[in-house]
Amino acid sequence: MAVQAIYKDATGRMDQGVQACRNDLINIRAGRANPAILDNIMVDAYGAKTPLNQVAGITVPEARLLVVQPWDKSLLEPITHALSASNIGITPQSDGQVIRLPFPELNQERREQLVKQVGEFKERARVSVRNARRDAMNEAKKLEKDSEITEDELRTAEKKIQDLTDEYMEKLDLISKEKENELMEI
Repeated sequence: MAVQAIYKDATGRMDQGVQACRNDLINIRAGRANPAILDNIMVDAYGAKTPLNQVAGITVPEARLLVVQPWDKSLLEPITHALSASNIGITPQSDGQVIRLPFPELNQERREQLVKQVGEFKERARVSVRNARRDAMNEAKKLEKDSEITEDELRTAEKKIQDLTDEYMEKLDLISKEKENELMEI
């Protein structure tokens, strides 16, 4: 019973590491318009900080263009200001009705920098997965030391934990490789 709790905890922590890596990779601008890069932008609307996607519609009419259309025209200025103040690296262009965010073409040097950043995010997630493995292994050893499981059960638990770790490492390799390919093919 206790061993199952260890697996469940390790799986949850490893899932969190993979999800954090996915979230980091979404925010890497690949020269292709992706509305997800605007998810963390907050706008001063009606006296409160409000997420951009709650005060405007965001569309992708072309591969390298985002269009932000405020639902209330009085928010055009605060949205433009919030986009300018954000660190997305794109200058908003307002025509009085909508705000356009044109994504510039990536040069080879910038692509290589972004691929390096992908590697950094992947390594951070790998450390998180390894920490979850270490903690799970320590818990299993503690159970064996306290005579709650046998030595054979400990070996089985360690193997399952390692297999789980390998599975999550493969997931991280796959999602980072997909992002690297996306960055290099554009």
